[in-house]
Amino acid sequence: MEATKTIAHEIGGIQNDALRFGLHGVKSDIVGSHPLESAYQSAMKTQEEMNRKILANTYGSAFPLKMDLDKQILSRFQRPPGAISSSMLGLEALTGSLDEFGFEDYLNDPKDSETLRPLNMHHGMEVRLGLSKGPVCPSFI
Repeated sequence: MEATKTIAHEIGGIQNDALRFGLHGVKSDIVGSHPLESAYQSAMKTQEEMNRKILANTYGSAFPLKMDLDKQILSRFQRPPGAISSSMLGLEALTGSLDEFGFEDYLNDPKDSETLRPLNMHHGMEVRLGLSKGPVCPSFI
């Protein structure tokens, strides 16, 4: 009996497509994040846990669970890839990140950069539906 010869492949092509997604650097795999960034992340995590305990003590144990459900629902709400990006205003209002002042608020918007690649709507929908691998939009060249 002759065995059928098949080659295993992924739907949507090769996962390491350098022409579409750029070259993969190994420096980020070897070198960790900056020490201040890791300290900031741990401080934010402890602050969030403290806020959850305060809310549970004030409003009951179900309130933080309701906020988690709201956060999950609002984090899924997005526009399809296209000319208008998702603002995630509801999630920012729930988490309180509307009060944060990021670099994009006082520096140039990264979307105005001359190295920004135009969005491929078809590839973005393929990634979103799980038919292709990679980022929705490789933003910079």
